[in-house]
Amino acid sequence: MSGFKSDFLRVLSERGFVHQISDPEGLDAAALKGPITAYIGFDATAPSLHAGSLIQIMMLHWMQQTGHKPIALMGGGTSMVGDPSFKDEARKLLTPEDIERNLVGIRRCFARYLDFDGGKALMVNNADWLLGINYLEFLRDVGRHFSVNRMLAFDSVKLRLDREQSLSFLEFNYMILQAYDFVELNRRLGCVLQMGGSDQWGNIINGIDLGRRMHDVSLYALTSPLLTTSSGAKMGKTANGAVWLNADQLSPYDFWQYWRNTEDADVERFLKLYTTLPLSEVARLAALGGAEINEAKKVLAGEITALLHGREAAEAAAETARRTFEEGALGSDLPTVAIAAGDLEAGLGVLTAFVRAGLVASNGEARRALDGGALKVNDAAVTDARATLTAADLNADRVIKLSFGRKKHVLLKAG
Repeated sequence: MSGFKSDFLRVLSERGFVHQISDPEGLDAAALKGPITAYIGFDATAPSLHAGSLIQIMMLHWMQQTGHKPIALMGGGTSMVGDPSFKDEARKLLTPEDIERNLVGIRRCFARYLDFDGGKALMVNNADWLLGINYLEFLRDVGRHFSVNRMLAFDSVKLRLDREQSLSFLEFNYMILQAYDFVELNRRLGCVLQMGGSDQWGNIINGIDLGRRMHDVSLYALTSPLLTTSSGAKMGKTANGAVWLNADQLSPYDFWQYWRNTEDADVERFLKLYTTLPLSEVARLAALGGAEINEAKKVLAGEITALLHGREAAEAAAETARRTFEEGALGSDLPTVAIAAGDLEAGLGVLTAFVRAGLVASNGEARRALDGGALKVNDAAVTDARATLTAADLNADRVIKLSFGRKKHVLLKAG
């Protein structure tokens, strides 16, 4: 898609955010005519969003930057059900207390991306209307507009059924609730556009159809591509777990390192999607070849980390990496894991130490890494799987540096 007249769609298109639009000409005309309101929903399935959600957050960011009003919809109500889209099994049911606790953490993710002053951006919770629904009235007013035959044909449902995996009646209701969210946000706040990942296309189209049937309003859908890295890895996931956005879940240094380790083929795409750098600067960085591509990766990591955690945290992470990799020093931002002094007095097995540090998942993985020459203690290669760490391995700062390869480092700190 190209040739958009509105700044909103032109920017999203040029930077790679657009996968599908329900009515490209109509949405472009509406955005050109005046400010529109759009939303993206975020369910409270964890105490923080992870890097896989950044593409949606950046879509809201660019919407506001091009003169429109974004809504970050918190799924306090829909999280009681759980989105079954393209999942092999039902999500774990969360208690109201779990959901509220998660919402507190998720809300913090948006502070640096959106300006909420004076209602320029809004944060709304669908619990405000979903928790008070009268079931029979909802069935009569909303449920009658949904065809079960059509719902069963959606890929998000069909894949589960084709695999002969159970889909509960509770989960089956999720797409109805999401469609109702769209209609309710239109009624309350004049919202005309729902955005999301391409896996949400069917759910969003349901909302458009429901708005037409219930209130004869024209609504729009815009989805972004579901991203994987060039090697096929899912965005926001690593071998050690999710790349969380909240600093108490993942340190700014580890977040910076995740983006610093971007594959060469992904640098340009990620610069467009996850930073606010001008496209001319993106093109210049993407054109760097050979070893110079590493400088582009540092810029990528720095810009993304600065957007989320602030420029100071991004520069501190970059300096820690420089000192660690170029000088062999211990940067202050390196992840730290506390161990009891008694463990060192008794002698802590070196393989166990790497497991405790989270650098490997098991002693077996540690042994294989050792055999491959990948493990170091205080920058010295580990060659004996039976070696132990003692107080003699502590440096002047009472820490032991563990390294897995060149890029993964953890400090063990004696308690």
